[in-house]
Amino acid sequence: MFSMKSFTAVIRKGEKQFVALCPELDVVSQGYTIEETLANLKEAVELYLEEMGVPEGVESGDVMVVNFGVEFNEKTTSVVGERSY
Repeated sequence: MFSMKSFTAVIRKGEKQFVALCPELDVVSQGYTIEETLANLKEAVELYLEEMGVPEGVESGDVMVVNFGVEFNEKTTSVVGERSY
């Protein structure tokens, strides 16, 4: 018997590929399109669950994804680089 569990995907465009993170399990994957990236992340999560099982206390909805700003100063600019955000 199969059961379905929902997980979160946080996707970000990298320099050449998209990168996806499943924050509930700390699993990451990548791909050249969003669709490929999600398919690769799904496969990585399935493999993780086969090997490790579902961690106790992991519930869909437990994770919030938020954006926040950081002020740039001389030190952070040299580390992050001059980029437009």
